[in-house]
Amino acid sequence: MTVYAFWNNKGGTGKTSLCFQSICFYAHQHPEERILAIDVCPQANLSELFLGGLANDGSAKLLARQGEIPRATIGGYFQQRLPSPYSPPNLSPTDFITRPSHYNPAVPGNIDLVCGDPLLELQANAISTLANNQIPGTNAWLAVVDWIRDLLDPIKDQYDAIFVDCNPSFSIYTQIALSAVDRLILPVMADDSSRRAIQNAFSLVYGLKLPSDIYATYAFATRLKAAERTLPQVHAIAKNRLTQYMGPASAYAAVLRSIDEDVAKLLYSNPEIFTFDDPNDGVVDIRDFQTTGVVAFARGCPLYALQAGRLDVMGHRVSVHEEYRQNCVEAMNDLTSML
Repeated sequence: MTVYAFWNNKGGTGKTSLCFQSICFYAHQHPEERILAIDVCPQANLSELFLGGLANDGSAKLLARQGEIPRATIGGYFQQRLPSPYSPPNLSPTDFITRPSHYNPAVPGNIDLVCGDPLLELQANAISTLANNQIPGTNAWLAVVDWIRDLLDPIKDQYDAIFVDCNPSFSIYTQIALSAVDRLILPVMADDSSRRAIQNAFSLVYGLKLPSDIYATYAFATRLKAAERTLPQVHAIAKNRLTQYMGPASAYAAVLRSIDEDVAKLLYSNPEIFTFDDPNDGVVDIRDFQTTGVVAFARGCPLYALQAGRLDVMGHRVSVHEEYRQNCVEAMNDLTSML
């Protein structure tokens, strides 16, 4: 079993859409496997997509799961951990798991979901305080960042692959998520802020190019290594914002090349943080989903199942061109073939 995380230090719906499509494509291509998706993001956009999207009441269905007792979300699980944060819980993971195909028949039936929850933002300060307590004989920080690992331990043999959607901030709940994963998938938009974001990601996760040794003492990588834990490895970098016919648009080409150059340099200086040896094996171009992606996002529908033609989306007629749709499908096949 492999645990993947989709994370970048910038955010946006593009990352969530890519995560949703990747999980659906992987599950569709491996119907004999069981897949678990965990939405560790207070916006919970991934969960809304899995439960039907904007056009099919995904938000209302998510609110219903958040209203369960116990709260059937990642926030509900964290809430159960708060009173006794440093010891493994006596909880049933199934209390926090949803089968999205029961709510949205467009998604594969072999996917389970731990829904996201805005409660994460309210919990963040309390969790951070608990993680930084000084308790003799207890590594409080490690005990807290193991919360998702604790959730998975009783059920990990039931799944063949686990995918985690992470919040762009490097908050404590993001650290809890990243400490439980084996491989990172870094979506990158073709602009200068995304180039900075991916550079920040390497600093935050791996402690590279920190401005002072003072930061190294408290860095995520330092603390995990001190506990003899392995860091997740970068498995794929998905470059987005491409035209349908011309490859990388000229306005973005320089940024895309600079990202390739950054990755090549890191492969040379820190090869241990990657699962690949050559940028060509780990960097994939994802064509811009454009209108096709907007319709798929609104409907909570995998691209391979989306019909071409004029479709109704929230009372508006929108055209999905088959050639564009097929380009999107090919792009997703390229990415999921790497998983």
